[in-house]
Amino acid sequence: MSGISLLKNFIKSPQATGAIWPSSSFLSRAMISRIGIEKADSIVELGPGTGVITGYIIKHIKHNAKFFVVELSKGLCDIVQDKYPSVRIYNENAANLVKLKDGEEIEHIDLIISSLPWAAFPEHLQKSILDAIHASLKDGGIFTTFAYLQGALLPSGLKFKRMLKKYFRKVQISEVIWRNLPPAFVYRCTK
Repeated sequence: MSGISLLKNFIKSPQATGAIWPSSSFLSRAMISRIGIEKADSIVELGPGTGVITGYIIKHIKHNAKFFVVELSKGLCDIVQDKYPSVRIYNENAANLVKLKDGEEIEHIDLIISSLPWAAFPEHLQKSILDAIHASLKDGGIFTTFAYLQGALLPSGLKFKRMLKKYFRKVQISEVIWRNLPPAFVYRCTK
């Protein structure tokens, strides 16, 4: 059911949704691996879609960690809220992250995990969201996101990669996760 919901959202608004099918378990595990999720006090997920990665996050965070989700699509917010009723979800633009973390009384966020469709965004939107992410993360905090292999080769995908290197002191790129539709890789960025 969640795959059909995501496909419908993609057809309605491809730039806002960016994905035609939910992330695989292989990509979900890669997104949360090697980022210290088990020790983090504050975690935010941007663009959870139907909540596939959200489920992996919930399984790995400590019980007293502050965790919230930001999703622009109202329909996808409803799906995630139905799946995970205890998760705080904001139907907001990720560019408003500073306001949201302040409202949650979080000084700085330890981890930001994003499934936003970066290659589909114009440069000004990429920049405004990255500004909010950078301002919200603690020093040494980690921002992780993924890119579809074909999207990384588009001009906006290449610009995004260059932007990451300007915003973060360390940018690591995972191996390609071939067992995802479409194949993808993960960026792990340290502030």
